[in-house]
Amino acid sequence: MKPSHNAKHHPLTRAYRYVFGKFQASLKDYNRVGDQVVPDHNETRTIPTYLAVFMFAFIYQIVLVYDALRLKNTIQIIGLVLYNVGILIYAAIQFDQISDAVAQLKSTDQIEPQFWSKIRPMLVALPIMMAVMTVIFAFIAWKLYDEFAWTIYKHISADLRLKRRYLTYQVYIALLKFDFFFFLAFTVQFLVVVEKTGLAERILTAAALVITFFLLFLAAFWVRRESIAGMIVVIVVYFIALAYFLFKLIRMYVAGLARQEDYKPARKSLTSFAVLTILLLLATIVVACQCTHNFNKGLKPHVSNKSVGDVQNNKQYSGEMPSLSGPAPSSRMEID
Repeated sequence: MKPSHNAKHHPLTRAYRYVFGKFQASLKDYNRVGDQVVPDHNETRTIPTYLAVFMFAFIYQIVLVYDALRLKNTIQIIGLVLYNVGILIYAAIQFDQISDAVAQLKSTDQIEPQFWSKIRPMLVALPIMMAVMTVIFAFIAWKLYDEFAWTIYKHISADLRLKRRYLTYQVYIALLKFDFFFFLAFTVQFLVVVEKTGLAERILTAAALVITFFLLFLAAFWVRRESIAGMIVVIVVYFIALAYFLFKLIRMYVAGLARQEDYKPARKSLTSFAVLTILLLLATIVVACQCTHNFNKGLKPHVSNKSVGDVQNNKQYSGEMPSLSGPAPSSRMEID
């Protein structure tokens, strides 16, 4: 079954769609209280943004699960467990932020008073459901790790050094996929929620998101082609991105009082995403350096194919034994 079809019926996605629908139905369509004009609070944007990030996180998770099973990437499956933990932390933070946003909207009579009482049980139940599912997911990941380890053994051979290089490559590819989500989630929240951001800063932030998207594909392409020059460029950009997120994180807490008020509605979530992104970038830089160090050591034929699973299936279909030299290089450029 295709991940796009499953995404529509993900129970947590449907739950957040319910909360989003309740919010839209409860939000009043006027900006006046008596004769007084009510300011357009950015809380009317923060709640939909939080919920949209959540729904995208679950849809993206389904895509990554499908991708990990297709590629038999054991590292990505382990990463998905940690990804679930990160989303669980965000769910806990989001509860307080939605509560604060609703209180602000109620103070200006921009939302129905009963809205919070209707959605609070759902917002309490969702993190509990996520915690239970994360434990189940961790058990399944442990079983899949044992299953896929044998497939990798047949694909790479018994050479322990080559197997370590291949696992390093798998870690790097998995990190690129998780980097994409956290880059996107932080940038979207910053652009939508934070008010009074200058036009130049908004343009630069949006441009950085587009550049990041293409960079992640190029990073995967260059590591598979063992391009030292390409990897040097990528690692330099990683350091620039690291400096950017450190700057944003510090600015949220040391800027002037007026600017801190602009960050306040989303400061908790932006802080959590900034910290997680910084940690991911540090890990990505270290692993990228390790991958570059492993160039020209016999790994290239094993990482140039589409997936370990595809190679194994093709060999079984043709009746041939897996070749220790690996498949012919593929010309496709994709993060796998």
